[in-house]
Amino acid sequence: MPPLDPPQLITLDAVGTLFGLRESVGTVYGRFAAEVGVQVDPAALDVAFFKAFKAAPPCAFPDLEASQRAKAELRWWQRAAADTFRRVGVLDQFADFDTFFAPVFAYYATAEPWSVYEDVLPALKDWQAQGIPLMVVSNFDSRLYGVLEALGLAPFFQEVWISSEVGAAKPDRLIFERAVTPYGTSRVWHIGDSWEDDVLGAQGAGLQAIWLRRDRPLLPDPAPNQSLAVPQITDLTGAQVILRRTTS
Repeated sequence: MPPLDPPQLITLDAVGTLFGLRESVGTVYGRFAAEVGVQVDPAALDVAFFKAFKAAPPCAFPDLEASQRAKAELRWWQRAAADTFRRVGVLDQFADFDTFFAPVFAYYATAEPWSVYEDVLPALKDWQAQGIPLMVVSNFDSRLYGVLEALGLAPFFQEVWISSEVGAAKPDRLIFERAVTPYGTSRVWHIGDSWEDDVLGAQGAGLQAIWLRRDRPLLPDPAPNQSLAVPQITDLTGAQVILRRTTS
């Protein structure tokens, strides 16, 4: 693999790259459901959530005004969660699903369900000390701003680009192009854990993709040999090593 050019900008995915879940979605959904008398297996919810999430349309609202966006985000997640419970056969047990889901949605806007990976802060501090601009490019919604703040990550990023605001979700090249417009694309690195959204999406926009392969078994792998030309790392320390090689 040829050496990479030193980056003028590094963009990073959020969930699965900067921070992850302390508990699985199925565990959390199951606990909230039990509080309203609905009993369901967390492992079955995990599988159902992954399928529902993949089947949902992008969380992107290109035709909405900013004042309408928060409600659209909530509705998007309500539908995905309802589909999750439908897939395990218990949706009809909720007396009022929208009322049930409101505190679940609010819970994921806090720091409580999230944990910053150990390798993240050292890498961000290192890149910041080198004067490399950092941005987030994520298919999350506007709750991400508060989560980054609560986790102590917000000060490291010059900008945060989310699909619900841009109106396009990864792997759509538009969200990447909007983020990197002042920098061009030839010397921008994007680091993320999804092969389709982060690697193929960044490549489609002309960015240098680096595939972060944390232990997330539900994420699909590419076809054999498809990933050979893409730098692969197991944590952000690997990206620091790649960066040192570009300047040595």
